[in-house]
Parts: sequence; structure tokens; C-alpha cells
Amino acid sequence: MKAFADKLIDVTERHAGEISERWCKAVRTNPRTPSYHSTTQDQCVLHAVDFCKNLREIYFSEKPYIEVHEYFKKYAEERYKEGISLEEAIYALIMMRRHIWLYADSQALVVTGADLQQQVETINKTIRIFDYGIYDIVQKYNELNKR
Repeated sequence: MKAFADKLIDVTERHAGEISERWCKAVRTNPRTPSYHSTTQDQCVLHAVDFCKNLREIYFSEKPYIEVHEYFKKYAEERYKEGISLEEAIYALIMMRRHIWLYADSQALVVTGADLQQQVETINKTIRIFDYGIYDIVQKYNELNKR
């Protein structure tokens, strides 16, 4: 699994700017993310590049769920302070996952049957990371709303 995951994350890191630009264009125009519409392009790109650059650390950590928890608590605090609603913060994250996969898919990383199996395993782990991240975001928003 590591070989395909390395390819995916290498592509994500190398093309973080392009992926981030595409994500920003989408999130700044999507009717489900109106709070992002007034976000500057530079600020938007920085959020996405930060995520792309942290993906390797989270994915390959010996204890990835600790890394996920720490990263997404910070993500939630930052989006909360920016006035981004919980729904929009989560939808933007879902859009980020989609943009990473769409970009990786366009790079034709799958060549053999073994690559396909590794891709499925990598997708499953990535989805789990995002799922845990979404849980942490909801938990952090609830905590911040209680204050």
C-alpha cells in the first residue's frame, strides 16, 4: 500500500499549488460554501496548500489518528475564528478530498492490477482520515460554541 500512497502524496505535494488553485475556485463559487466567497484567493490557497503539505505527516504517522486529531482541531479553530459555519467547513474539506483524488486520477497513477489494489487501500485509509477529521471538527465547533 505504501508505494501507491507515496505516489499519491508525492503528486499532491508537488502539485499542491495547482490543486489548491482548483479547490479555491470551486469553494469560492460553490453555493454550499458562501462564507468562502469573500475569502481572498491568497488566504484560500494558503489553507489548501497547508493541508496538502500536512497530508504526508498525517498519512504515514505511526499514530495517524493523533495527528488527525491535532491537525483538524486546529483547522476547526481557524475556520471558526474566520466565521465559517460548521457545515461549510466540512463541505470545504469534502471538496478538498475530491480535488486531491481528481488530480491524482488525472495523473494516471494506476498502471497494474497491484496498483489498483493499492489505490483502493489508499482511498480507504484516506477516507478514514477525513472521517476522523470531520468528527474532530464537529467536536471542536461544539466546544467553541459552548464558550
